[in-house]
Amino acid sequence: MSLDHYLTPSWPAPARVRAVTTLRNGGVSTGAFSSFNLGAHVGDEEPAVMANRQQLSEELKLPAVPQWLEQIHSDKVIEAQSDGLVRTADASFNLGGGTACAVLTADCLPVLICDKTGTRVAAAHGGWRGLAEGILRNTVTALDCDPKELLVWLGPAIGPEAFETGVDVLEAFFEHAQSGTHTEAIAQCFRPHSKKPLHFLADIYALARAELAELGIENIYGGEYCTVNEAERFFSYRRERTTGRMASLIWLADDES
Repeated sequence: MSLDHYLTPSWPAPARVRAVTTLRNGGVSTGAFSSFNLGAHVGDEEPAVMANRQQLSEELKLPAVPQWLEQIHSDKVIEAQSDGLVRTADASFNLGGGTACAVLTADCLPVLICDKTGTRVAAAHGGWRGLAEGILRNTVTALDCDPKELLVWLGPAIGPEAFETGVDVLEAFFEHAQSGTHTEAIAQCFRPHSKKPLHFLADIYALARAELAELGIENIYGGEYCTVNEAERFFSYRRERTTGRMASLIWLADDES
């Protein structure tokens, strides 16, 4: 991908697997949504969002309309469809078809998954609530594949120096931990805030890795960006509140070229 408003994963995915995350520039939106906003729910002008989505489909040569989601910070996973309907869920998967799985983020963690043979893909929206409640676990289950055969890429999200949380977030992850080892791994993802009692700095990338490791997944890539601190490249809800959304997409091409 040569276009400068896309970020491509650095991972050993099969050639048939295509994956990108959009950057904030390169579209037609203006003001707080400048300029490549793909979110239709954030207050941007609808014609601008539709123009950006059409540009996305044309530039990426997508085989069908992506499966856009109404994301609700849940653990719900659906199978991607090419009928253009928006479905309520926080992850979608595709077992062999060409429809792109897509999630929208602006600090939450986009998680893209494929198998080593290039026959199945999934995209998950990893807000902290969904991560705690099992969105990754349910997505992996839906792929119906040996976890050791899966590759995972963690896209741009809020970094560990910017993600301030309260005790409620820590407790939510402990409540849903799958084992004692998982609980210990979760504890390592929270660092006490030096200036605010009962507040923590959380590492959302490490929390995802802990969950994926608990599921038996060994091949995990990405996790090196901070949407809050890289304002020129990424939208960030925590930084700006009124802002756009990046899209992270993964799909299977008809050929390997």
